[in-house]
Amino acid sequence: MSKSTVAFLGLGNMGMPMARNLLSAGFVVRAFNRSHKPLETLVGAGAIPAGSPAEAVEAGGVAISMLANDAALEAVALGEHGFAQKLGAGGLHISMSTVAPETSRRLAEAHALHGSSFLAAPVFGRPEAAAAKKLWICQSGAAEAKQRAKLFLDALGQGIHDFGNEPGAANVVKLSGNFLILSAIEALSEALVLAEKHGIERASLAKFLGETIFACPTYQNYARSLAARTFEPAGFKLELGMKDVRLVRDAAETAQAPMPIADLLHARLLAALAKGRGQLDWTAIEKSSAEDAGLGS
Repeated sequence: MSKSTVAFLGLGNMGMPMARNLLSAGFVVRAFNRSHKPLETLVGAGAIPAGSPAEAVEAGGVAISMLANDAALEAVALGEHGFAQKLGAGGLHISMSTVAPETSRRLAEAHALHGSSFLAAPVFGRPEAAAAKKLWICQSGAAEAKQRAKLFLDALGQGIHDFGNEPGAANVVKLSGNFLILSAIEALSEALVLAEKHGIERASLAKFLGETIFACPTYQNYARSLAARTFEPAGFKLELGMKDVRLVRDAAETAQAPMPIADLLHARLLAALAKGRGQLDWTAIEKSSAEDAGLGS
């Protein structure tokens, strides 16, 4: 017997394994995705297909969204075929996308007009972590929303960290974390190029750093990938990294908080996009460091 029914909107690299985990946990999943192939795959695993976002939700039910950007999120929730009005009184929208804090604030206000609650719950972890239910989840919103969401979030991650009632707070935390991850990728890229130029094996340096002074998952996993220059298939596309850096810089400007490293990362990503690397993993910013050092691509 199922625990509950949940609408799931967005079946990309992250959304697909998350939706599968909800099915495995015993939930009835009504799913919507703009492209049909991922939806067909999930239906094969037991999900119920929906032809529109509004069709996916139940009045007073729970909707989880995991979408690529702010525009997609707002369209699915508030657009012509959006689910907000149907979700209605007593409903809950759990937004797990990486979006601007202001987007979450607008959505919270819009849902409140229909009597629904909104919870920002962005995640840290790549697709393999999503599949293994090892995501770290940040949340912000009303206490009642958090209490109702916990049953679903526990099926998706290894821990939930709370950042208060303000709807955009969890998104600020998510942007801060992604900024630090990309900063680590850039720093590792430069260090590995330095080692290579001095005849030191890249994999040896990556192993040493990951086992000693930077013994944490971010440095360990990204150092291995960068050492091998494994940029495909993309766990997180470079073009999405640029989206996140733009959001970081926008949030920084709003708060009047200078972030010169974010400016450097923006330049790195922009150069990579100009060279047609948007579909590669965001670790492909390493190619710029290698090229600058005369190592080619």
